[in-house]
Amino acid sequence: MTAAPVPYVLFPGNAREALGFYHGVFGGSLSLFTREQFGRTDAPGDAIAHGELTGVVHLSGADADAGGPAVRTEGLMLSLLGTADEATLRAWFAGLADGGRVVDDLQERPWGASDGQVVDRFGLHWLIGFEPS
Repeated sequence: MTAAPVPYVLFPGNAREALGFYHGVFGGSLSLFTREQFGRTDAPGDAIAHGELTGVVHLSGADADAGGPAVRTEGLMLSLLGTADEATLRAWFAGLADGGRVVDDLQERPWGASDGQVVDRFGLHWLIGFEPS
């Protein structure tokens, strides 16, 4: 078994929507558990207490506690460099850009590789790229 960090994102009340969006982009399996299912009464019962996307991309998250910090990133990118074939990486870039903001178009670089950056509609910053085939 290989250990790797799994981003755990606290969303500002839209974890169900956000994790569903990532499931739509990356596929895989999505599990969502509400606060009611976990026996928590500190927020609305339908708030997400824990969600997990597994597959080629592994991402976890929940709705932030009321008044608690929610996702905000600076100086951090989630890197998907060389993690799939070119067509898949291009599709992921386009999917993440839908409703988001392209920071740097996915394009060939002087050294021959292609990469680009996008901040998705939920505020996560992604670096996506591939080597020439």
